[in-house]
Amino acid sequence: MIYSILWADDEIDLLTPYIIFLENKGYQVSTVNSGADALELVIKQKFDVLFLDENMPGMSGLEVLIAIKQIRPNLPVIMITKSEEEELMEDAIGSKIADYLIKPLNPNQLLLSVKRIFDKKRLQEEKTNLSYQQEFRALSMQYQDKLNAEEWSEIYKKLSYWELEIDNTENKSMAEVLNSQKSEANAHFSKFVEKNYENWLQKPDSDTPILSHLMMRKYAFPLINDKSPLFFILVDNLRYDQWKILEVFIQDYFQVERENTYYSILPTTTAFARNSIFAGMMPSEIHKNFPDKWVHDLGDSDDDEGYNQYEEFYLQQQLKRLKIDAKSSYHKIIHQYQGKQLVDNFNKLLTNDLNVIVYNFVDMLSHARTDMAMIKELAPDESAYRSLTASWFQHSPLFDLLKKISAKKGRVIITTDHGMIRVQNPIKIVGDRNTNTNLRYKQGKNLNWDSNSKMMVSRKPEQLFLPKPNMSTTYVFAKEDCMFAYPNNYNHFVNHYKNTFQHGGISLEECIIPVVYLTGK
Repeated sequence: MIYSILWADDEIDLLTPYIIFLENKGYQVSTVNSGADALELVIKQKFDVLFLDENMPGMSGLEVLIAIKQIRPNLPVIMITKSEEEELMEDAIGSKIADYLIKPLNPNQLLLSVKRIFDKKRLQEEKTNLSYQQEFRALSMQYQDKLNAEEWSEIYKKLSYWELEIDNTENKSMAEVLNSQKSEANAHFSKFVEKNYENWLQKPDSDTPILSHLMMRKYAFPLINDKSPLFFILVDNLRYDQWKILEVFIQDYFQVERENTYYSILPTTTAFARNSIFAGMMPSEIHKNFPDKWVHDLGDSDDDEGYNQYEEFYLQQQLKRLKIDAKSSYHKIIHQYQGKQLVDNFNKLLTNDLNVIVYNFVDMLSHARTDMAMIKELAPDESAYRSLTASWFQHSPLFDLLKKISAKKGRVIITTDHGMIRVQNPIKIVGDRNTNTNLRYKQGKNLNWDSNSKMMVSRKPEQLFLPKPNMSTTYVFAKEDCMFAYPNNYNHFVNHYKNTFQHGGISLEECIIPVVYLTGK
């Protein structure tokens, strides 16, 4: 493809060497010596880029720029000037120029500027693909090693990084390879969790990761002080890759002081993991200490929030148990108006040592995507799902709240309770009417399933600190991208839930959780 350049400069004759240089590189260059002529030619012809001298008789470069942006708003403009005045640069940049060059010009400087516009996507894609191919081999070799929990976290971070990098390429030519590698990683990771999870709970050692019930004790409570309030924001069901997308918007307002990960307990659901976070206990311990508060996940109820009615109570009990004397508040945001009310009452939050805020939108989005065809169309895959999350965040009261915290140089922890995975492969299972409905884990006293290695079975839930509604209760957890399906109406069930985002089982995406400490800029 031959790209066309229009160059407007009142001293265009003096620029002949540069024009020849660009033509020898394969570009087609047209020239004019005034802003008015440039404007007229842009109306008549299509150009791929405009070189625009700032200081020309008649219409100035900035005047031409404003006029051209109204006619051809997507035409890239490279402003060329002798002036280094800051005000002029700011005006030009504010008018959305593609680049700003100062005379005397350098031919390679011109070429770089043009390539940045024309070939940026192609060059970035080539570089990304090559770099990932090199990383692919290194990651694949790591799976064969005996890895600990921290090393698995690093692998997941690397996979997420490459997923986002490849997602930004035009053709996404390496996406299929990456998805295959993620599947392989999840197969090894699931075996790792199955082998080690009980020991993490029964015989913790230096390789044991921080789990849900210890997360606040490790990452939040040590940061409480009487100098400035700490905002602990838990966005339900926020995966690590989604956090990295939100970070792009947050980084203008906050400095990332620490980015850690922890592991969600099993099952990786709101009812278990989030209650465990705020109580600072494992689920069976919560059930033992507060039997009137714990609600068993049984039958056909799928109302997550019905299981999480006592989070504020659990939080206060944990603070009391650890002898932390802190003035705190707790807010659960389910509807937008609740988020706006919190923003309006922001100054009241500044009087607290700890403000805990739970945001449920992302979790509700994943459930809506399962049940609503329109949401499925809007978010058919991980890339689109991330985009939808980003769009919500940009226009959310949560972002408004974060901006207010930043303006006060405040401190924030952003985290979640579990992630989610897009499910693909069904496992047939049979249970009685009291078996829970979650697609990634089941608990019941009469469970039967197809022989399948892609699930973890716990016939002694007490060993995993899980409540036992019945003496014979068994827990099973789907691994990798599997989901449980009943034989009755099997095909309809599978077709409805295949490619939906679910949580409760064992995968990198569900288990490895971001916890990020930020300070306002």
